Order: sequence, then C-alpha cells, then structure tokens
Amino acid sequence: MNRPEPAQPGTTLAAARPAAELRDRVRRLEPELIAFRRDLHRHPELGRQEFRTTDLLRDRLVAAGLEPRVLPGGTGLLVDVVPAGTAPGTEFLAFRADIDALPIDDAKSDVPYRSTVPGRAHACGHDVHTSVVLGLGLVLAEAVRTGELRRPVRLVFQPAEEVMPGGALDVIGAGGMDGVGRIFAVHCDPKVEVGRIALRVGAITSACDRLVLHLDGPGGHTARPHLTTDLVTAIARMAADLPGALARRMDPRWGVSLVWGRITSGSAPNVIPQHAELEGTVRCLELDGWREAPDLLHELIAKLAETYRAKWTLDYHRGVPPVVNEAVSVARLEAAMTARFGQGGAQVVEGTEQSLGGEDFSWYLEHAPGALARLGVRAPGDTTVRDLHQGRFDVDERAIGVGVELFAALALEDDRI
Repeated sequence: MNRPEPAQPGTTLAAARPAAELRDRVRRLEPELIAFRRDLHRHPELGRQEFRTTDLLRDRLVAAGLEPRVLPGGTGLLVDVVPAGTAPGTEFLAFRADIDALPIDDAKSDVPYRSTVPGRAHACGHDVHTSVVLGLGLVLAEAVRTGELRRPVRLVFQPAEEVMPGGALDVIGAGGMDGVGRIFAVHCDPKVEVGRIALRVGAITSACDRLVLHLDGPGGHTARPHLTTDLVTAIARMAADLPGALARRMDPRWGVSLVWGRITSGSAPNVIPQHAELEGTVRCLELDGWREAPDLLHELIAKLAETYRAKWTLDYHRGVPPVVNEAVSVARLEAAMTARFGQGGAQVVEGTEQSLGGEDFSWYLEHAPGALARLGVRAPGDTTVRDLHQGRFDVDERAIGVGVELFAALALEDDRI
C-alpha cells in the first residue's frame, strides 16, 4: 500500500524527520511481525490456555531487552517500558492486545497459515492485535536505548477476551491498571479498508451478558398434561415472549436485545420432561439498560413461570459493559493517525456505528480514560465477506504496520499530538 508521507503543509523538517525515522523502523519490523502473526494463526489457543502464545511473546520481548511479567494464571503478560529518570508516580500510557482464539474451525484452505488445530481459529483478529502491540514493544525497546521515549508505557497482553468473565478482570486483579493514566486498543474491522482506522466518541460496543434459564417440574405423560407441568410449552413460551416483554419494559433508546442461542428439553415424544433450559445473551447499547436488565428479567420470568406452574432459576452472568470512548483519547488517536499517514486520504473514518458486540476492554475504562479504534483490515477492492467470528475471516497483513505506527506515534510523540 502506498502510504502518504507524514509531513504536511506547514510541518517543519525537524518534525518530519522523526516521523520518517519511525516509519523506516516499523517497515523493517513488518516481515517479522507478519511471520509472528502467521505463527499464532497456525497455532490458536483458547482463553486462559494461551501458554505457547505467552511463551513466544515473553521470549521475544526478553530478547529485545524488556522484562515481561507473566500474569498469575500463567497466560498473558504485562510489560513496563520506563525511560531512565522517570519521576516516581508518573502515569503509564497503556496499550492492550488480546491473545486468545475462538472455538471454531478455520474454513480457509487457500493460505499457508491456516489453523493446524481442529476447532480452533483466530477468527476475530486477536493475532493481529497481538502482533501490533508486540511491534510497539520492539519499537519502544529501541527508543529506550536511544533516549527517544519520554514517558513510561505499559504493554498489556491479555488472555481470555472471548470468554466470560473476560481476561481484562485478570489483568486488573493483577495490578495491570495500577498507575495507568490512559489506555488504548485496536480491534480489526473487515468493513474498513487497510490503512484506515474508524473512530467514535462515546459507546462503540455494547454491554453483553449471558443467561441460562432452568425450568423444573414433576414430569408426566403427554396424555395428561393437566396433571403435571408442561415444561416444553413453558420453555417455548419463555423463548417467544421474554424478548418482547423485556423490550416493552425498557427505554427503546437503550437498544436492549435478548436473543436465545440454545433451547433444550425432553427425550421422548410421549414424555413430558422434568427439566428444560434456555440459554442466550442480553445486549444493551447503554449503561442504564445494562444495569436494569437483570432485575426486570427476574420479574418477567416469575410471572410467566407462575402461569405454567414451573419452578425456575436464572443464572445471570454479568459479561461486559459498553466500551465508552473518551473524547480526548479519540482526538489523540485521530491526531496520531493524521500525523503518521497524512490528510490527503480518508485515513480516519469518523462516527463509525456502535456495535452490539461486547468487548471486555470496557473494564479498563472503569479505571482510566481511553479509546478503542477499529483497525481497517480489508484489502482495497476486495468484496469477499470475511466477517468476524466466521471461519473464513482473514486480514490484509499490512494492517499490522499501520497499527504499530499509530501506537508508536502515541507513545513517542504524545506531547506533540
């Protein structure tokens, strides 16, 4: 990809020189980072099982002269990069990458880096996120030696983003947000062309919780449903009625969505079962809706269960609140992107839509301001649909260098943007 030169009209040669030097540094690293991403793609690991991934990251960072700390669970890393003479109490600028894969098959057959593990695939771009923050670490390791780094930086390689509760809570519990003043992350976006990022002030993802509804009754013969509890009908009515009832009891501007993914009951056509289960997710655009949903669901389930004389329990698992991007952090991302890649093209897509997907980066923002940017990974002119969480998902690997340069600009030039 032909990237615009960083110098803009009115930019001094003194300001343009470090930009060109950083670009050359990142370009030298790109082949290694692409190879690293492909290695991770071939060997995906699920949440809190990322031992090989953690070992690879630790070994490379140690070789660069850094001192990574493995999280107490044995997967994931924290890496502090602190320039000499840093005053005690100076806040860290943090960058997060998630390192886990998904429990789905890799459906690609035309690439040499296809997953070698059945039922496991990097189908959400976490291998790209990891390679970006690794590349940032390698750039900063050199910047410490040359005296270019002027503020402390923390790299967060987080396990288990795809599970609930997410690995962000592991990081926070291990002190990963202690002393952090601001935090950034990127997430691959197959709708955005490589070389661009998409930004949004405010909520960019949604809250997401998981719930399992259990219904119980004495069971019986299908010839005499009036003498027992017809759990199949009861669970079917729960599945059909609860989403609409919840939506009508909540402010529609909150964007609450209850969707079922599993319903289980019975084993024979003439036997009314003793147990039934319904499992799904609740997603909310706004924090207010996220806070109210559990209590309201308990109320609605109780009324429906009474109608069918069913005993019930609800396992409601809090997932993540929305990722709410702070305005100052978004402005810094935009300024860094413009400084690195110029104003001649549409390098920044503003006002990107809020997703109903959940992201546990939101937990970090409970402790410090920050922002999540969507990193373009679609090759120019490519019309193939490679959506997130699909077995065919893939990226234009030039996005790695874009991400490294964006983050390096924030870390090295934060006082100039």
